[in-house]
Parts: sequence; C-alpha cells; structure tokens
Amino acid sequence: MPLVLITGATRGIGEAAALELARRGFGVAIAGRDGDRVTAVAAQCRKAGGAAVYEHTADLTLMSDVRRLAAEARERYEHIDVLANNAGAVFTARELTAEGLERTFALNHLAPFLLTNLLRDRLAGGQVITTSSAAHTMGLLDLYDLQSEKSYTRRVYGTSKLCNILFTRELAKRAGELRANCFHPGVVRTGFGRNENGLIKLAVTLGAPFLRSPEHGARSLVWLATAPQAASLTGAYVFNEKVLQPSLQARDETLAEGLWERSAELVGLPAA
Repeated sequence: MPLVLITGATRGIGEAAALELARRGFGVAIAGRDGDRVTAVAAQCRKAGGAAVYEHTADLTLMSDVRRLAAEARERYEHIDVLANNAGAVFTARELTAEGLERTFALNHLAPFLLTNLLRDRLAGGQVITTSSAAHTMGLLDLYDLQSEKSYTRRVYGTSKLCNILFTRELAKRAGELRANCFHPGVVRTGFGRNENGLIKLAVTLGAPFLRSPEHGARSLVWLATAPQAASLTGAYVFNEKVLQPSLQARDETLAEGLWERSAELVGLPAA
C-alpha cells in the first residue's frame, strides 16, 4: 500500500488530493495546523476508502513544528512513497514568526525544504511533490534579502513560489535516490486569500465563480503521484498534467545552489 504525506491537507488542493488518493487506495497522512480540521478531513478520507489514514497537527510557519512533524513521521512510517509539500499562504503584511523568520518565506519555502531533508531517507525510491505557482514569474530572488527586509510587496509570494521550483530542481540534482517535481495548480477557488484584506480579498471573493475547483487544482498533484506517464519525471514543473518550462530565473542553477546553501544555514542543516 503506497503512503502519501500531505501538508496543508485540510483545505483546498491538499484536501481534494487527499480524498482522491484515498479513493485510489493510498494510505494518507493528513498534516494541518488546525487539529479539528485534520480530524474532519481524515474522517472523510476513511469514508472515501483510504487504506490507512493518519493525522498530524503542526504549524509549519515554525521550524520547531516542522521538526516535530518529521520526528512523528519517522517514528510512524518506515517508508513514505510521496511527500506532498502543499502547505502555503500569502500574507498582506511582513511579520516575523516567534523564531524570527519572515512568515511567507518560512511557510512556503523553508518548511518544505526542512521537512524534505529530515525525511529524505524515508523517501528513497519515492517522490517529493511541491505546490508551486505561475506566480513564480513575478518573483525576484535576492539571496542576500531572503527575509524581505528591504521591502515587502505582493512580489514576496511570487518569490516564495520561485523558491519552490529552484528547490525542486536542486533536490532532483542532489538526491538521486528519489524523484522531485513541482506543479502549478492554476488559480483555484479555495480559502487561500483569507489572509488578505481590502481590494485583494474583494477581488478573490468576486472572482470565485470563475476560478478552478480544488479538485481541478489537485489534478496535477494526483497525476504526478499516480500516472505511469509521470513515473520517470524528476526536476519537472507541471501544469495541466504537462511539463512546462518555468521562468529563466527558475532555471538558474547557480541561484538554486545558493538558495539551498542559505536555506540550510537558516534551518541549521549541513549545506552538503
């Protein structure tokens, strides 16, 4: 029985992917910040026919919680077939976590970076799938300002999604024992904009009827996890179950290596 661990699995794309993979007979490990939501989605997955369903509660803006989640997973699972790094958010204002990290960068990039590295031996022969976005094209990565101290704009979210792709490509290069891919889910009708305010939140609300459903947004994740056509992919950026070329900056190998080294330093891991 294959096992998938999904972060951000209590709403939107993560919830839809968890339910679909449960229907297909996967063991599903649900990870989310809200324990009640974790329990509710786990119950839905069991009802959908999940072979085995597990629950984890963690706030992935905190690296201490990432480490705790990894420790729980290491104790419980001898092997993880798919790690789906799906948790993410966009925040209107710059704010530091209790650990002194900028929230967007911590949740959207450092959390998947650290969790993946802590579980790497459990993932041998498996796959890491990270939820990125076409918003990466609006990102601009400065290795000397990863915490957005110089300025904090909407571009910060795009930069974090750029980090997802650079991380995926560098992981594929460094970790030959596993496959690493990422995907753009499209513009999805979820609670993703709930951290916004003013005109942005209004635009998300008014545009909701024209956005993709979470089930549609989750298709590429499920495809990467299950489709024979995807079985040989690594280092790929996918949209609508097709491999696309990401932005020029997302293909910068020097930038990817530098991001890896700086990220390792920030979370206290060896760079190599």
